[in-house]
Amino acid sequence: MIEINNLAFSFRNHPVLQGISMRLEEGKIYGLLGENGVGKTTLLTLLCGLKRPQAGSILADGRAPFDRQPSLLQEQFYLPDEVMPIRANAAKFATERSIFWPKFSFITYEAVLREFEVDTTQRMDKMSAGQLKKTWIAFALACGARYYYMDEPTNGLDIPSKAQFRKALMKYTSEEATMVISTHQVRDLESIIDPIIVLDSKEVLVNATLEEISKKLYFDYGTQLHPGALYLEQTPGGAIQVYPNESGEESKVNLEAFFNAVYAHKDIARQLFSNK
Repeated sequence: MIEINNLAFSFRNHPVLQGISMRLEEGKIYGLLGENGVGKTTLLTLLCGLKRPQAGSILADGRAPFDRQPSLLQEQFYLPDEVMPIRANAAKFATERSIFWPKFSFITYEAVLREFEVDTTQRMDKMSAGQLKKTWIAFALACGARYYYMDEPTNGLDIPSKAQFRKALMKYTSEEATMVISTHQVRDLESIIDPIIVLDSKEVLVNATLEEISKKLYFDYGTQLHPGALYLEQTPGGAIQVYPNESGEESKVNLEAFFNAVYAHKDIARQLFSNK
């Protein structure tokens, strides 16, 4: 389990995160949502130990990431949005880098590369952006990590590759792994991310499971307009509407509509999800 307590971080005199507290449980794939500049990448780099908290603490099973203990480093993997074009092919890259992850599986690595249809003989610095990203994703999944932090992993992937990514993620990660995936492309990942964390300026606006979201908000896909809608988007033949769930009925959560609703009505979102 990862415990974050009163975490704060600033760039120069500009506060980015203030008083962030939450628990990230094992076996969950957290979707980290938020507008540009609210601190999503900053939070990921704090979680993996690339930055030091300026106040508060982060503990991954009792270990502080910034201490850079080998026992924790070999259990985590951070995948940035922009990955490095290595001057080596995929096989050599894995041979040289895998020694830092004792659970690394070449069998898994080769399997994911095949599913991604990556040319393993090509040097990584000669690959297209999409092929390069898929090679790094394959390496990450082969590490057998306990903690994964991924920043916009579907950026640069075409539509078939996004489906392959979702399939590989579910197939090759441990049931005990904790994953935090930052994304603007919620439609790419809405079938696998749960719970959902929404960052606003300096704070966590929402931290809730899809079940909890469905209990608090109703997602209407009909044709009759609701006067209390927090968000409405016209679609062919009807509309997507989001409004407080006063009837207790279940509905299918649309993450893009959910994000737009809570960002447009932050005070209501805080009240509805104040227990998080």
